[in-house]
Amino acid sequence: MDGIMHRWRNPASAALALFLTILTGLAEQVYPESGEQDETGFVTIFDGESLTGWEGDPRYWRVEKGCLVGEVKPENLLERNTFIIWQGGRPGDFELKLEYQITAEGNSGINYRSETVPNHPYALQGYQADIDGANQYTGQNYEERGRTFLALRGDLSRVGRDGKSLVIGSVGEKARLAASINKDDWNAVHLIVRGNTMIHLVNGRVMSVLVDDDDTRRRFEGLIGVQVHVGPPMTVRFRNLRLKNLVDDR
Repeated sequence: MDGIMHRWRNPASAALALFLTILTGLAEQVYPESGEQDETGFVTIFDGESLTGWEGDPRYWRVEKGCLVGEVKPENLLERNTFIIWQGGRPGDFELKLEYQITAEGNSGINYRSETVPNHPYALQGYQADIDGANQYTGQNYEERGRTFLALRGDLSRVGRDGKSLVIGSVGEKARLAASINKDDWNAVHLIVRGNTMIHLVNGRVMSVLVDDDDTRRRFEGLIGVQVHVGPPMTVRFRNLRLKNLVDDR
């Protein structure tokens, strides 16, 4: 605790440091990702039957057996990453829950507080909760078309005004966190995004925490979308997408 507290020079920063220290201590706990969790305030944003309310390239996105499916085939390999984007708003402070399943060579992600990219249809720039089939990156915070790696799995990181990320704590042992992510099976994601703090959980475990103090490049609202990535053929499935807008009492 002292090591973190000494980095901050005013009461507000000290309070944040205390919060982060407490969070570090709680991160190893497993939180429920089943029917026993509180779903108060969550609204379904994918109906499981159609792409109503979403926009993406139909060559790569479809609905199948209640799932939002992104698939890259050998005959339509990507030249750049592409997204299907939720058209229901630009959430600021929110929680997002969903489940995903991805093939072994797949690479995907959940973008939020993002913007479209001019002259590139279905492209997004912004924060991303990473997902991949090999579980090399799953759970980290990556800024698509931006500052790249912001908080790796297992890290509690702060980005300063210079745009550089500094690890200021741990949310768990990296190998243990990786082992808690299922391969070739369903995983539950829970994103908690409030102010300049972003928490990524997978299967009830905190995977990464980011505090973004880069007041030039950080964002406080934006689009939500899910991705298929350049690379080999892959399939990713999403289901049970639920969003909860949080009251902004900052």
